[in-house]
Amino acid sequence: MGDETALVAIGANLTRADGSPALETCRWAVARLGRLPGLRVAAVSSWWESAAIPPDPRSPPYVNGMVRLEGAGDRAALLAALHGIEDEVGRARPYPNAPRVLDLDLIDLGGQVLAGPTPILPHPRAHLRAFVLRPLAEVAPGWVHPVLQRRVEDLIAALDPQEIRRLPPD
Repeated sequence: MGDETALVAIGANLTRADGSPALETCRWAVARLGRLPGLRVAAVSSWWESAAIPPDPRSPPYVNGMVRLEGAGDRAALLAALHGIEDEVGRARPYPNAPRVLDLDLIDLGGQVLAGPTPILPHPRAHLRAFVLRPLAEVAPGWVHPVLQRRVEDLIAALDPQEIRRLPPD
């Protein structure tokens, strides 16, 4: 696809139709990303569990992580591939921020800044979410937000308290 580095957030909080729990779906998504032509999974974060933002009593906790992909370039092709992987597991979008079987968000693509329409880069709410920033710091320490010009570690320090915990490794 090219030679850019892509940061892709992975999240899930619903069981798949085949009964696979959210954590298994997230791990499946990493493997599936690794099979995209021209891309290489360079790093995978720990898995984190977090409460829904905004709070939603209908929403179980999310499992979240981050993947650093090497070889990305064509953002339209990458975005289409991410949506295709979501579709493979039956992602539905009944309403904004609905619970989901899988969510793949393009957070950053080589530091590009795009106002949209799709995708907006960097992801417009990434700097506000512990479930994005904590795993991002694991796969891209020292990453600088291309608009805010602040390091990921400084963005984490500035966050309001959020319910999040690192899941134990296997």
